[in-house]
Parts: sequence; structure tokens; C-alpha cells
Amino acid sequence: MIRSTLPLASRAATRNWLRGTLRQHRTAFLVAAGLFTVATVAGIAGPQILGTLVDHVTAGGGTGEIDVLALVFVAALVVQAALSKAARARIGMLGERIIADAREGLIDQALRLPLSDIETAGTGDLLSRATSDVDRIDHAVRNAVPTITTSALTLSITTVAMIATSPLLALALLVAVAVVYFPTRWYLRRAPDVIARMLRSWAVLHSTTHETAEGARTTEALGLTGHRERTGEDSLQTALRGERRLRLMQTRWTPFLELSHTLPIAATLALGGWAYAQGLVELGTIATMVLYVQALATPMDELLWWFEDMAVAGTALRRVLGVQAPDDERTAAAPTGRDIDVRDVHFSYAAGKEVLRGVDLRVPRGQRLAIVGPSGAGKSTLGRLLAGISAPTRGSVTIGGSEVSELAEDLLRGEILLLTQEQHVFAGTLRDNLTLPGDGSWADEQLWDALRAVGGARWAEALPDGLDTTLGTGAHAVPAAVAQQLALARVVLADPHTLVLDEATSLLDTSSARDLERTLARVLEGRTVIAIAHRLHTAAAADRVAVVEDGRISELGSHAELLGADGPYARLVRTASAQAATASASSAE
Repeated sequence: MIRSTLPLASRAATRNWLRGTLRQHRTAFLVAAGLFTVATVAGIAGPQILGTLVDHVTAGGGTGEIDVLALVFVAALVVQAALSKAARARIGMLGERIIADAREGLIDQALRLPLSDIETAGTGDLLSRATSDVDRIDHAVRNAVPTITTSALTLSITTVAMIATSPLLALALLVAVAVVYFPTRWYLRRAPDVIARMLRSWAVLHSTTHETAEGARTTEALGLTGHRERTGEDSLQTALRGERRLRLMQTRWTPFLELSHTLPIAATLALGGWAYAQGLVELGTIATMVLYVQALATPMDELLWWFEDMAVAGTALRRVLGVQAPDDERTAAAPTGRDIDVRDVHFSYAAGKEVLRGVDLRVPRGQRLAIVGPSGAGKSTLGRLLAGISAPTRGSVTIGGSEVSELAEDLLRGEILLLTQEQHVFAGTLRDNLTLPGDGSWADEQLWDALRAVGGARWAEALPDGLDTTLGTGAHAVPAAVAQQLALARVVLADPHTLVLDEATSLLDTSSARDLERTLARVLEGRTVIAIAHRLHTAAAADRVAVVEDGRISELGSHAELLGADGPYARLVRTASAQAATASASSAE
């Protein structure tokens, strides 16, 4: 079953984008189209010259005139080749600019998408649009557009030339129209939907493969390798069925294309023989028309065969343009305070399966709250609701009296910042990676202060070029723990008044995590910090601790109060202590 994905842009929106792109690059497109037109005219001059040559030989003309005609024929071929090469170079350069605009537009819109939309569709869907779909558009712009432009011009100009040369013999073209029209109409009406489903199936396969690779360790730990293999195989077979269906349609359509090449030649010869016997045409005219009919075969084939690539590219373009950030219709008023209130919150990812049920919580401004509990209890989900990434199914989450999920995106990110354990190092310098949260106007000393605050200064000082060292794929490698420190340094620079940390120090060892959290506590003094914690030393340092079990808050109080109550929190502490003791004993052995 194919799951929900990001939408396709409408055909009207795609046409508007194409019109706008052509207007933007009008001069370059007209120059390329002009070169193609002149090249095509030079190409169709060949049959006329050969027809004249036949008539000249038939009439007993001299060799001098024949030599001149032969030289003119060669010159026409050279001009056609030169102009075609120049036209393809022009259209190639234009295509590169268009593809660059499409890529930049995709990135711009993807960065504006709500996180919940990306998570619903899966990162693989967005990845396939940014890679394979853009590649399909690139292939069409580089190859299909020049070929189709040339073929369409050749067909149009050659047909006009045939009618001008001999309207009678041009009637043979009607045979090709009769043979190819209905099968092509049948194919063109069905192919777009088949192609759209096929591309969507490939996108699901990309998503499945990407998620399996990303979660390989989890899959192996849970013994789900076989399940993921079956899921990948199912996705692959679905994509292949789409490919086979398209190829089956083509095998039914192709024989009619072949007939459309041969039957018009036979019709031209038959009609020409009759017309010559009646004295209506000359042999040179018949030769010219036969050459014209033969010349139509290749552009007709290319025009129709490249349709598939254009149809695929068109659907790919709709997928790329479908990465469109929705209009922000959230209109909640700006918060009048910074206290957070959670009232009777219920939340479900799927109907009938509540992850949170009846959660009530108040977090005063400036308080440090730790949220702890067993895996799968709903801690991270509660963090997402507090950060406004998801909206409660029922109930409300407010900050300063305003519903968090209804705050406009730019306003929300100024109120609450969520940092998870999943971090990314961007291709660029260390300075670029640190200055993401704003306009990049920080002084070097501010950047070093942020690195010192998260314990990353020593690593950064060892880099060959300091803040200007290039990081990421193919450059200086960044350990996973350091990537978390860089993400925390961005938080320090962003200076939020409310911060939700979801296992943000999970990749650091316990000692480093303790030191980092103590440093952050000083840096974030006076700010609201909600830490979703697996390590209980985080809870011990918090003002209050909320214990989440089975989608509910089962306990709420300070570290000392909850230990004294000897309830779920105390049991978690004892379990963690026993596990630490066992691990210590094992390492000592």
C-alpha cells in the first residue's frame, strides 16, 4: 500500500511555472528557437536540390551545373550541422539555468515546509523529488527539449514544403495520419496517469530504502531485518509493475508507428506513378517528395518516442513544484507571557491509538523541567506538542495564553525552539554551521564563546583552519558527539527564551553530558528549559520532574520529593543505578 506523500502541483500551476520561466528567459529561448528554425530550413533544402538535380540530369544538363548543385547540397548540410550544434548549445545553457532555478526553488520551499508535513510523507519522498525527479527534468531539458523542438519544426516545415512542392503527392501524408492518430491518442490519454503512479511507486521505494538504511541498527537490534527486506522487495515489485505496464502500452502502440513510416512511402510512389503517367508531375518532383516522406520518419519517431521522457519529466516537474510551503493560515495572537499550560491533552498518530491521554501540565517561565519515563511512554510526543510541531487531537497547549500550534511559523520559532538527538552537519565551514540560526553577523569571539559553552572549543581549536575549516561530506569529518555539540552551540547563539531538549546530549558519554548540562544551565539561566531525558542525572538537576507512563503524567514534583514518594520515579532511579553498577562491574572484569 502506498502511503501519504507530498502533493503534486496542479497542471495549471505547472503551466503557469513554464510560462513564467519562458518569459524570464525569453531572449535565450527565442535565439535557440531561431537557430533551430534556420537549421531545419537548411535541412529541407537538400531534397529540393536533389529533385532539381534529377530533373537536370533527365533533361540532359551539363556537368558544370551538376557540380554546382552538388556543392550547394553539401553546403546546406554543413550549414544545417553548424546551426544545429549552435542551437543545441544554446538550449543546453538555457536548460542549465532553468534546472538551477528549479533546484533552488525546491530547496527554498523544502526549508519552509512544516516539519509535520515532511514527517508524514517521509524524508525519502522529499529526497526522491530533490534527486531522481530533478534528474529526470534535467535529462528532458538536455535531450528531449532540443530533440522535440527540432522534430516539431522539421515536421512542420517539411509538411509545408511538401504541399508547396506538390499538393497532389502531399495527399499521401493522410495515410500516416490515419494509421498513427487513433493509437497515439489512446496512448497519450493513458500514459500520464500510468507514469504518475510509476514515479510515485519509485518514490516509495526510495523512501523505504532510505529509512531502512537510516534505521539499520535499530532494525538489527529488534530482529526486523527480514521484515524490512520484505518491505523493500514489495516496494520494488510495485515499482516494477508500473514500469511493465508502461512498456506493455508501448508494445501495443509501436507497430502503428512503424506502419506510419512505410505506408506513406508506398502511397507516394503509387500516387506519383499515376500522376507521372498522367503528365501531372516530373520525376524530380516524385524523387523530392519521396525524400521528404523518408525525412519525416525520423522526426516523427523522435517526437513520439521522446513524449515518454517529456511525460515523465512533466510529472517529475509536478512533483518538484508540489514541494510548496502552504500558506500559513495560523492566526493566533502573539503570546502575552511565557508560561506554558497543557490542558487535558490527547494525541494520536493513527485513529484509535492514543499516544497521550489526558495530560495536564503547567511550566512557569524560567523553570527547568525534566520529562522522564520508559521508552514508548510518549515523552518525545509531548515535546513535539510543546514545540508546536504537532497539534493535540484534543485539549490545548498554550504559551502566554496563545495556542502553540496556531502561532505563525516565524512567531513560533521565536518563542520555542526544539532540539532533538538527530543532528546534521551541513556542507560548509564551521562558521557557516554555527551561524545558521540568524543573519551570520556574530563576531568570532561570540562563536568561540558558544563553542566553549557546549564543550566543543577544544575540538574546534584543533582544526586546520579554525572557524574557516570546511566540514561535511568529502571534507573534515565530524564525530556524531561533536555534531550534537555544534547543534547545541547554535542554540546558544539563537538564545531562545524557551527550549525543548529531546535527548540532545545522548551521544555524549555520561561525564561529558553532565559537564555540558551544567555549563548550559549557566548559559540558559532564566530561560525555560524542558529536557526529555533518558539519563536521570538530568532530572536530578531540574527544578521539577514529570514522569510519563503509558501516555499520562503519573508523577510530578522535585527530584527529592519524588524519591521520597517511592513511586515510579524512585523505581526508575533504582533501575538505572542497578544497570550502571552492572555495567561498571562488567567493565572491571
